[in-house]
Amino acid sequence: MQAPDLYAVLGVEPSAPAEAITSAFRRRVRELRPDTRVDAVTAERFGRVLAAYRTLREPGPRAAYDRERARTSVRPVRRGRVSGTPTAPGPPLRAGPVRWVP
Repeated sequence: MQAPDLYAVLGVEPSAPAEAITSAFRRRVRELRPDTRVDAVTAERFGRVLAAYRTLREPGPRAAYDRERARTSVRPVRRGRVSGTPTAPGPPLRAGPVRWVP
């Protein structure tokens, strides 16, 4: 199971300043107050919001989370030609004994 994105849990952008993260946390806590809503789903969401805020409120743990997030979200680079769009000017690519008529 993949861990949830902590920025998405709080509803902020990854570039958000600390004040925006605190504001989003307070807004989420008001929505999910455990003294007014007592069900398993709300309690689980409340726990995720608390965990996200604990990580993102301090610069050190937030930087470590951002590094880990960047490391795990790297996508492989596709090299070569995509159909119809050459990557560099020059003669067409040939593979094997192919007959080419200009």
